[in-house]
Amino acid sequence: MRRRVLPGITAAVIIVVVVLGSAFALQRKLVFLPSGGPLPAAADVLPGGRDATLATADGLSLSAWYFPVPGARAAVLVAPGNAGNRSMRAPLAAALTARGLSVLLLDYRGFGGNPGSPTEAGLALDVRAARDFLVTETGLPLLYFGESLGSAVVAELAVEHPPVGLVLRSPFTDLAAVGRVHYPFLPVRWLLLDRFPTAEHAAATSAPVTVVYGSADSVVPPGQSRAVATAAGGRAVEVPGADHNDRVLLDGPDVVAAVTALA
Repeated sequence: MRRRVLPGITAAVIIVVVVLGSAFALQRKLVFLPSGGPLPAAADVLPGGRDATLATADGLSLSAWYFPVPGARAAVLVAPGNAGNRSMRAPLAAALTARGLSVLLLDYRGFGGNPGSPTEAGLALDVRAARDFLVTETGLPLLYFGESLGSAVVAELAVEHPPVGLVLRSPFTDLAAVGRVHYPFLPVRWLLLDRFPTAEHAAATSAPVTVVYGSADSVVPPGQSRAVATAAGGRAVEVPGADHNDRVLLDGPDVVAAVTALA
């Protein structure tokens, strides 16, 4: 009996080790899903748009789009989610500039043809480079807008550099919490290299916070977004029937109103 059982146990252990090892080694390929370049010039996307270069503290030069508005009352730093590139956020920039707000569309390292590979620490440097650009370029009050994973990025920035307002769209409480939803068979919290603790950072900022989320979100459970709003002592805006990647959560009226209300 022992001779038959031991090989089976050994095989099971090997399978578990291989699965966990692969999940650990490939996790950033699962978390970050960038689209590359080349991308058009900002002026070809929206009239008056300008191509911008963001200099990070670790020596990278990141391409971004800046859409200035004459007489703008504030500037919005848009931190995207974990997928695509800044071209996907152009409709949001169009909606916000039409309402008198200048907008910077950031692409992280590794996204939109930018150099480098994305990590939590790297994205923190990227968003600081974006803020530095806006401070130098505009002198305007700053609003931060974070989309999904980008909510964690700007919430962390807001602790050190509070904006006049912080809008978090479809945020998760932390990366492990949302990871467990999609990979319930893995010890996600033990494996993750990046934490992205959105709720923790949102609770620590002094800025007013608005959370916008869809009631039918299949990527980030709506309860997690509500928990972020509660942790921040902020306002929660539910968009009925909206899933995570629906257009209404990109540049829909609730999203645009949440940003303009804090400007």
